[in-house]
Amino acid sequence: MTAAAQDIDLLVSEVGPRDGLQMAGEIMPTEAKQRWIAASAAAGLREVEVCSFVPPKVVPAMADAAEVTRYAGTIRGLTVAVLAPNVRGAEAAMAAGAQKITVPISVSEAHNRANVNRSRAESVAELRAICARRDALPDHERPLIEAGLSTVFGCTIEGIVAEAEVLRLAAACVAAGADEVGLADTTGMANPASIRRVFRATRAEIGANKLGGAHLHNTRGLGLANALAALDADVRTLDSSLAGLGGCPFAPGASGNIVTEDLVYMLDEMGLRTGIDVGRLLEARAILREALPSEPLYGFVAEVGTAKGGMKVTRRAATTW
Repeated sequence: MTAAAQDIDLLVSEVGPRDGLQMAGEIMPTEAKQRWIAASAAAGLREVEVCSFVPPKVVPAMADAAEVTRYAGTIRGLTVAVLAPNVRGAEAAMAAGAQKITVPISVSEAHNRANVNRSRAESVAELRAICARRDALPDHERPLIEAGLSTVFGCTIEGIVAEAEVLRLAAACVAAGADEVGLADTTGMANPASIRRVFRATRAEIGANKLGGAHLHNTRGLGLANALAALDADVRTLDSSLAGLGGCPFAPGASGNIVTEDLVYMLDEMGLRTGIDVGRLLEARAILREALPSEPLYGFVAEVGTAKGGMKVTRRAATTW
């Protein structure tokens, strides 16, 4: 979803309750998930990807997907986003009131088979069927359908991913009926130059109105640099995760979404309006610490504070200059 509101410059979409929890070593209780989502909305986040509609035996952390989605739908002003890899999951998401459904399709054939047990062609056919289900609903009940292209910038299984394949698959998803196409650096292999090039090429291929957001991972420390490059390419929706939780179970070593708190702080310092209160985001981390006590939490702002709020003293400083 693009940032259409007049009082913000871009949309930060919180994906932690889905992307973060699918990789956590512990299962967060439903009540804690609900508090996390409510705290995110209270901090000013306008879109939260709250869960994925997948078999609980595959991802046990998502067994309460319908309940969490219905709860999130009661929060005024919040766009309730979910992930669904197939028609069955999408139908359940629509029944629960999801307002945005991301259908993941990997540009890498091997990753797509590992991730959703289908070929890319089969996933595009599944996307077409999901869009048909959407079109059968009354206008006011239709969720936005995003084709989420994974492994756009490289694959830990296949290696280099051809840009031509990204463009071909993006066009196929639009032809299948997707409202927009988002691009993901699933494996953290992108760099600012490749981000600018591929996003601009994709916009030229499918049209600016069909290009969605950037889903970036910080696996190699380039997450925020890549977010800036996406802004240079006129992307106006950036995914991130509270405390940097998340990753992909089928991309070894590709852990770590960009940290929502650090992203929002950077954007605020640049004078860009997000509508999000960094302080309230930092307070929301307490929910994660309580519900996931053994899970590592990341983020520089949480460690040292904001420049305006003063530096936290966490250790004796060495000589500086």
